[in-house]
Amino acid sequence: MEDSRLPVHFFQTSDAAYRLHAQAVFVGADLLVYVWGGTRPHIGAIAAAQPRPSLANPQVTSATASVITFLGHKEDSVVKEVGEALAAALGANVVVTAGIHWDDIDAAGIAAVNAGCKELIGLLKAGLADSAA
Repeated sequence: MEDSRLPVHFFQTSDAAYRLHAQAVFVGADLLVYVWGGTRPHIGAIAAAQPRPSLANPQVTSATASVITFLGHKEDSVVKEVGEALAAALGANVVVTAGIHWDDIDAAGIAAVNAGCKELIGLLKAGLADSAA
């Protein structure tokens, strides 16, 4: 019997106060990613991204994403940015879910989370490049 477990890749950012985490698993050639952080991880938004030739330069791979955001949640920009970056870099269809929550987060905290998202994208791209089909 074939082992149906898929290898799960785990990543986390360096900022201890606003640490973000991600788990990623390849489902065939496609990628499924869950991003979370804070005191109440959840699913706040979902993006489905796919690679495509750039509109500005067809020799460059870009990506496009469709996003669903649950009412009252703000993770739409996170899932779109992560999904498009990974789809373009890996040449794969990507689904990203995210749920990030800190009570009473201020503007500096939001800036730290945004910086963490960029760091997380770099970690995911570097860590998954060799695993992409």
